[in-house]
Amino acid sequence: MSRVVKAFLVAGALLPGAALAQQTYEIDPTHTYPNFTVDHLGFSLMHGRFNETTGTIVMDREGDGSSVSVTIQADSIDTGYDERDEHLRSGDFFDVENYPEITYESREVIFHDEDSATVLGELTLLGETRPVSLAVSAINCGENPMSGAATCGFNAYATINRSDFGMNYALPAVGDQINIRIEAEGILQE
Repeated sequence: MSRVVKAFLVAGALLPGAALAQQTYEIDPTHTYPNFTVDHLGFSLMHGRFNETTGTIVMDREGDGSSVSVTIQADSIDTGYDERDEHLRSGDFFDVENYPEITYESREVIFHDEDSATVLGELTLLGETRPVSLAVSAINCGENPMSGAATCGFNAYATINRSDFGMNYALPAVGDQINIRIEAEGILQE
């Protein structure tokens, strides 16, 4: 167990009403940006991210009450190039007019140790829901030195095929495989 996690667990026990068995964290939208890479014409990887994310993460290391629930505003896509972003918002890709939200809901969270886990859940994109597993490679908890709030950070990874969700435009020139990285911070809710 890392010193940071141990310190957080001890500090959590001192908080009024804190229940170590189950703790709920609200995603901090100013420090959470799901991002992705996709092959572009076989020349390079194109990077993008979503700028508006909300949700909750419940950690229950002593039971089966852990969960992850995330909502991403699809029109917040940002690749650093406005014209491309507008095309990505169109019916060719994310079709944000008809599908304004991308959601992820866990079915099960499996902790491997204090710092890693696997989240089994379902991703809904373009009205299609498919199973997607998130590999959580880091869980870092402690007191935020800026705000004083009890905070946990999470690094998660997944790979999906966009065609599984009906996003077929420009295949195979623009790659089917999408590598997803999510660096999230959550603030403990009392």
